[in-house]
Amino acid sequence: MFKQIGPMEIVLILAVLVLLFGAKKLPELARGSGRALRIFKSETKGLIDDDEDDKTTATTVKAVEEKPATLPSDVVQPTRPTAYDKHTDTP
Repeated sequence: MFKQIGPMEIVLILAVLVLLFGAKKLPELARGSGRALRIFKSETKGLIDDDEDDKTTATTVKAVEEKPATLPSDVVQPTRPTAYDKHTDTP
């Protein structure tokens, strides 16, 4: 797109800008454009980061949901109350 713009076109565009806004307002216009572009880039980056966080969270939730809850093999669950459960004074 910009390959077709030569030095004469750039001079013409600058002349039109000076005529429209005046020489004093051009730095303010450039500063405002730069600030707007910086905000746009940061918001775009924030949206991309949010999408990546959502994908990571969804993947983690799927991994947790797919893995069944199992106890380690060395833990034995009692099937009925033991003598230890009957004594309430034990810590």
